Amino acid sequence: MGGAVVDDEPSDVKAPDGGWGWAVLAGGFVITGFSYAFPKAVSVFFKELIREFGVGYSDCAWISSILLAMLYGTGPLCSVLVNKFGCRPVMMVGGLFASLGMILASLATSIIHIYICTGVITGLGLALNFQPSLIMLNRYFSEKRPLANGLSAAGSPVALCCLSPLGQVLQYHYGWRGGFLILGGLLLNCCACGALMRPLVGPKKTQDQAVGEAGKKNKPKKKLLDFSVFKDRGFIIYAIAASIMVLGLFVPPVFVVSYAKEMGNEDTKSALLLTILGFIDIFARPTCGLIAGIKWVRPRCVYLFSFAILFNGITDVISSQATDYPGLVVFCIFFGLSYGMVGALQFEVLMAIVGTKKFSSALGLVLLMEAIAVLVGPPGAGRLLDATHNYMYVFLLAGCEVILASIVICMGNFLCIKKKPDEPEAHLENGAPAEREKLNSLLEAEGGEHERASCEVCK
Repeated sequence: MGGAVVDDEPSDVKAPDGGWGWAVLAGGFVITGFSYAFPKAVSVFFKELIREFGVGYSDCAWISSILLAMLYGTGPLCSVLVNKFGCRPVMMVGGLFASLGMILASLATSIIHIYICTGVITGLGLALNFQPSLIMLNRYFSEKRPLANGLSAAGSPVALCCLSPLGQVLQYHYGWRGGFLILGGLLLNCCACGALMRPLVGPKKTQDQAVGEAGKKNKPKKKLLDFSVFKDRGFIIYAIAASIMVLGLFVPPVFVVSYAKEMGNEDTKSALLLTILGFIDIFARPTCGLIAGIKWVRPRCVYLFSFAILFNGITDVISSQATDYPGLVVFCIFFGLSYGMVGALQFEVLMAIVGTKKFSSALGLVLLMEAIAVLVGPPGAGRLLDATHNYMYVFLLAGCEVILASIVICMGNFLCIKKKPDEPEAHLENGAPAEREKLNSLLEAEGGEHERASCEVCK
C-alpha cells in the first residue's frame, strides 16, 4: 500500500527477517524438495520404462543425469532471466515448464522422447524455480539467514522420503504413464510457490525520491550476468572447492545400496540404508543452520563449511573399509549428518561471500561449474568400479576428492584472505554481506581508483 516495489535493487530495502519471509521460506522448502528429489524419484519408473521401450538400465539412468545437468548447467541462463524479469515471473513460467515436461512424457513413444520431455523440459522448469527461490530467501533474511537456509535445504530429504513411495504407488495403480501425468500435475505447485515470491516493498519516501531524482542522473544499466565476481578471490576459492567437492559428494548415495547387495543383503534391507541416511539428513540441515547463525560462529561460517566437507570426506574413506551391514548403517548415520551440514551451509557461505547484489550471477556461474563435475563424478566412479570390481576404491576416491575440497576452501581463505588486512576482502567477514555491498558500491562510485583509497574510506 503506497510503497515502491523493489526487486532489482534488494539492498535498498532492509531484509525483514520474518513476516512474509516465512511464506517465502515455505515456498523455497517445496522448491528445493522438488529440485533435488525429483531426479532420484523418477528412478522408481525405470523398470517399467525398460520393459516398455526395450532399453537397458544405463539408458534410463540418463533421464536422471539430464535432469541434474539441466538443474546445474542452466545456472547462467537463470541468472540472466532473474536479472531481466525478476524472480516471481521466472518461477511461475518454470513451474509450467516442469509440469508440461512430465505431461508430454506420459505420451512418449520412445526413450528419446523421455529424455527431451522429462530431462530437458522438466529439468529446465525445475532450474527456473530452484535458483530464484534461493535468491529470494537471501533477500528476505539477513540475521536469520543461516537458519532459513537450513530449513529450506531440509526440503530435499523430506521430499525424497515422500516422492519415492508416491512414485511406487502411482506406478502400481496407474502405470508409468499415469504416474508421469499425476506427477506433472503435482509440479504445478511450483507455480503456487513462485506466486509467494513477491518483491520486497520499500517505504513510500523511496518512491517519491526515485521520481524526483529520475531526471537528475541516469542509473547505469544493470548487468544481466555479472562476471565481476571472478575478481573476488573468496568467490574463486569457493567455486574451485565446490567443483572438486561435487566430484565425490554424490557418489556414496548412488553406490551404497549396490555395495550392501554385494555383501549378500536383501534388496529391502539394502534400500533401508538410504532411508536412514535421509532421516538423519532431515534433522542435520536445520540444526546446522541454527548453529551457523550463532553470533560467534557466523563470521567463521566458511570454516564450519570446510569442517563439514572434511567430515564428509573422512566418513567416505573410513566406510571403504566396511565389511558388513552394521558398518554400512554406521556409515549412513555419519554420512547423513555430514551431508546435511554441507547442504545447509553451501549456499549460505556463497551468499556471505558475494553479497546480495551479485548473488544471482555468482550462483548461476557456480552451478555451471558444478554441472561439469556432476556429469563426471558418478560416471567416473562407475568406470572405476567396472575396472576394479571393488567398492572400496570407489569410496576411497570419493572421500579423497571431498577432503581435497575441504583443504582448498580452508587454506585458500586462511592464506589468501585473512592474512591480508590491507585489502578490501579482509573487511568482508563471511557473516557480514552488508559490509561487502557497501564496499562494492564505494568501489563503483570511485570509478577506478586504487583499492587502497577505497580501504581508507572503509576505515
